[in-house]
Amino acid sequence: MKRINNHKKYLSLRENFPFFEYQSYKFSWTNDKLLIEFVFNLSDKYVFKPRLEVEIRPFFKENILKHSEIQTLVFNIGMVEMLSYWKITCPPQILVRPHTLNAEQVGWWKKLYFNGLGEFFYLNNIEASIGDFVKINSEGDITNSLQTELDYNKTIVPIGGGKDSVVSLELLKAGGLEVFPMMVNPSPASRRTIENAGYSLDDSLVVKRFLDPKMLQLNKEGYLNGHTPFSALLAFTNVLVAAILGIGNIALSNENSANESTVPGTKINHQYSKSFEFEQDFDFYCKKYIHQGLNYFSFLRPLNEMQIAKLFSGFPQHFSTFRSCNVGSKKDEWCGNCPKCLFTFVILSPFVGKERLHEIFGENLLNKQNLKPVLLELSGRSDIKPFECVGTVGEVNASLAWIKGNVQNENEEKGLLGDGVFGNLDNNSELEMILSEWNDENNLPDVFLKIIKAAIND
Repeated sequence: MKRINNHKKYLSLRENFPFFEYQSYKFSWTNDKLLIEFVFNLSDKYVFKPRLEVEIRPFFKENILKHSEIQTLVFNIGMVEMLSYWKITCPPQILVRPHTLNAEQVGWWKKLYFNGLGEFFYLNNIEASIGDFVKINSEGDITNSLQTELDYNKTIVPIGGGKDSVVSLELLKAGGLEVFPMMVNPSPASRRTIENAGYSLDDSLVVKRFLDPKMLQLNKEGYLNGHTPFSALLAFTNVLVAAILGIGNIALSNENSANESTVPGTKINHQYSKSFEFEQDFDFYCKKYIHQGLNYFSFLRPLNEMQIAKLFSGFPQHFSTFRSCNVGSKKDEWCGNCPKCLFTFVILSPFVGKERLHEIFGENLLNKQNLKPVLLELSGRSDIKPFECVGTVGEVNASLAWIKGNVQNENEEKGLLGDGVFGNLDNNSELEMILSEWNDENNLPDVFLKIIKAAIND
């Protein structure tokens, strides 16, 4: 992804837009929705009003929460949501009007903002430090933590429509747990995922997110733009739904591979809010300031992408319906030209038959010369990895070595792997070792550990 030197623009915008105000939030219940609106004020020049709609299901328990408890949940969602609007001009001061944050909370939010915007700062060539990129002031009442009882036999599983959430949903369902799929702005792929697993929209939790159109217009006009920690927004949104339902577990599908930095030698990570570091930070914040008994963890954290790909290969009913391509998401297709498509093709190759794999993607992606720069990035032969949710360099090279080593005859087309730059791939490399790995840095409760261990040992 191309870097743009926007540091001077950053400094100029900060001078012309000196503050960003989290002005207020409101929520109301209708017969079929919980409606939420935030109000953000950008230096008295622009006002943004993004919204969320939580669809009500018959099994919702809205009366188990006090008004003040819902305030706590909604307020914290707004603390993440505002980042999409703050980044337009990066004002040096954030004013939080609805509630007071103590020093520990301010430090927590600054860490999330700075690390979650690492890709944004890097690609815009913005020189910033965690100490000076923003100052946060707050006022108002403190928020109250929740005291509601939680049912630990129930689990929310966020669904994105890719292979990882397929694996989580299928394994947890088979493990006998009462599972509630959860989707934000459901895509066709995510809807197919739950249907293929035996669920319906009526069984699932659905949240719709509406961006303020003014933000999109300002992006077109040349204001600052870039990646924000969307998974952190999902985290707080899942906590809201879990609290309303009295559910004790939120089981994500982030794997160990998400911990690897996108820019080697730095903490710049496209997947920061999917990393174990963020997961630990969020667990701390949630237990101290929201609900001390809520379990927020990634079910797949003990595993790497290759192990997940192997598990996914055991669910062929999802082969033709899953999607991991952001570029093709609006058309519900694999674009066949992006890092996500190529990575998914490569990582599945040792476990899904060649003909079936070509059928999924419509072609052999390793025969496409335009993808050579992407393959160089994925395999660590360029300075940085793609700014996408992809696996580690080691996993990619192990899969490439397997592919190259399993060419059926010397005359078979090797595509990109016939290039001399990939001549050092060794078929006896890391494949078996990677498949036998286990990451002890995880927050899984015992019942979930037993399920995931049984799956990879099967």
